[in-house]
Amino acid sequence: MKITIDRIENDVATMELPDGKIIDVPRLLFPDAVEGDVYSIEKDSAAGHVRHCRIEEKMRRLFKD
Repeated sequence: MKITIDRIENDVATMELPDGKIIDVPRLLFPDAVEGDVYSIEKDSAAGHVRHCRIEEKMRRLFKD
């Protein structure tokens, strides 16, 4: 998904999504952004799977019988 920085005011970045919707997000998510920048956001399934497995292992150790 590509998003475009529409404007930045104080600690809020206003972004336009591909479908034209406008959303506000905390500026700290895009610290070097300037108006007009385009970002590509993608899901990292492999990293998500690793994280999920790590959390499951911690839960097993915490609650083992």
